[in-house]
Amino acid sequence: MTPGRGWIEPFLEARAAELGAAANTLAAYRRDLDDYAGWLDRKSLALATATQADIESYLVDLDAHGLATATRARRLSAIRQLYAFAFEERLRDDNPAARIRGPGRTKRLPKTLSEADVDRLLAAARDVGRNAPDRARNTCLMELLYATGMRVSELVTLPVSAARGNPEMLLVRGKGGKERMVPLSTPARAALADWLSLRDAAEEAARLDGKPPSPFLFPSRGKLGHLTRNRFYLLVKEMAVAAGVSPASVTPHTLRHAFATHLLAHGADLRAIQVLLGHADVATTEIYTHVLDERLRALVEDHHPLARAAAARTAGPATDTGPASGED
Repeated sequence: MTPGRGWIEPFLEARAAELGAAANTLAAYRRDLDDYAGWLDRKSLALATATQADIESYLVDLDAHGLATATRARRLSAIRQLYAFAFEERLRDDNPAARIRGPGRTKRLPKTLSEADVDRLLAAARDVGRNAPDRARNTCLMELLYATGMRVSELVTLPVSAARGNPEMLLVRGKGGKERMVPLSTPARAALADWLSLRDAAEEAARLDGKPPSPFLFPSRGKLGHLTRNRFYLLVKEMAVAAGVSPASVTPHTLRHAFATHLLAHGADLRAIQVLLGHADVATTEIYTHVLDERLRALVEDHHPLARAAAARTAGPATDTGPASGED
């Protein structure tokens, strides 16, 4: 093992213990740091002795291979944190990444969906599935996602205990183990009740067959014991096709964005949306104000009479193909 390779595991353990980092976050750190360590190996370098110039060369190499700006920024962040950990633990007497400026992130507006598109997706969920339990589960998944704006990882790992008693609110465990309450709409509560009755019947049959009960609202026979993020992603694509909505524009995350932008469009307070989404900083939530600004600008440009008149003047006179038929 090259010097410093052994730092990665204790670094990840520290992130998990100190920050309560989620499994997906830790997996992302591991991938990024393994890639950096592998690059150092190929250059006959090591984590323990790499310099600022070596890290900058790695970032240049990533750029040359066409990695996105956001990916390069994330890799540098992981490298910085690893070396900060090594410095604090006195494994190194410096942090060679501390002074490296990351690639500027371009601020992209989140993709979202119209209310009409969401209505079509929710309707399609009732028809997608091999049997009645599948269709009830799919309906419940979509209604809960749009009603609450949950992250997909939060949705698929929901404990069934959170859904008992016809709740008006759900307790959701988010990033870093932080908990928040999210309200349920009437359609979401109805879909939840329908799914629970079918789920519990299936669980009782499994129990009589000697199988242990599942703690999850959306159980699965897979290794994780619950519906996976990837399976739900594919289900959403199926629903988009059935709804006549472009599958390229629909993911579980776009439904989270739709939840936020539709609330904002109907007058919800930005800080309330921040709490519902589980954002630590309201600055993260503010991106949805830009989405709304873009939609309002497009609305004005498409429908305001002065905007249409300006467009007509810019286009100029039409080609005359016949006798005049009166004034413009």
